[in-house]
Amino acid sequence: MTATLPARRSRVSPGQWSGRFVVSLLLLAFGLFFAIPIVWLLLSTTKSAAELIKGNPFSFGSFEGLAANWNALIGFQDGAVGGWLGNSALYAIVALVITLVVSIPAGYALALTEFRLRRALLVTTLVVMLIPNTALVLPVFLELNTVGLIGSPLSVILPFSFFPFGVYLTYIYFSTSIPRDLLAAARIDGCSELSVFTRIALPLASPVVALVAFFSFVQNWNNYFLPFVMLPASDQYPMQVGLTSLLASTPAFNPSSAGAASVQLPTLALATIMSVLPVLIVFLFSQRFLVSGMTAGGTKE
Repeated sequence: MTATLPARRSRVSPGQWSGRFVVSLLLLAFGLFFAIPIVWLLLSTTKSAAELIKGNPFSFGSFEGLAANWNALIGFQDGAVGGWLGNSALYAIVALVITLVVSIPAGYALALTEFRLRRALLVTTLVVMLIPNTALVLPVFLELNTVGLIGSPLSVILPFSFFPFGVYLTYIYFSTSIPRDLLAAARIDGCSELSVFTRIALPLASPVVALVAFFSFVQNWNNYFLPFVMLPASDQYPMQVGLTSLLASTPAFNPSSAGAASVQLPTLALATIMSVLPVLIVFLFSQRFLVSGMTAGGTKE
């Protein structure tokens, strides 16, 4: 019978301890740097304007203060905030649907089919993807003005639907993660190219579809400059543009706005949270698909 030897304990040298301490200290500093403003923002929605300025910045106000700020936000300009949130949802969701209908087949075609000018189209997609969106606002404005769409929801939805980054993500996924032999077998069995895409490739591409949908939704929801230029009427604003109206009605930022219709800082903080809450909810419910989509394409079949 052989005696079992005790497991050797790995010794950590003083240099390793100091390295771990420095790394932990840096992580803690970065964590506090990002967490402190968020905690302050959340707590500020529970206070009155006087409590926010004079009280402890990290103390909880009251639920009555939160309710008062909520009522003030909902009552701003006869419920304009609710309309802005509805507009944001409309623009982002409709553009998202068009993006998926266009980007996923386009990426599949670039990756797994052969046609003339395929490489030129791929290079064009990459070049346009690298151009800042703000640089495209003026050409898009002139184009939409020519066809008379300025001021309509389509002036925001159609440019939102143009998402070359989604085409590129889909192209990478189909190029690396879909076995070509599987698609060839489906064609031999008599499937048309449309059936191969809808019955074979598309179900396997659910991770990258979720990834493209998430990035498209976040970009559409947070876009400020394009709706600001395209939409002249405030009742058509999305939430991100509507925040500028709230900011302009806050005496702390615009002293000339003091009056009955003015917005206090805690109400403005609550509006800021409302503007990012939908993105946070979408992220929390799609984490599993996002992780699988980000790791998709990491290995080549």
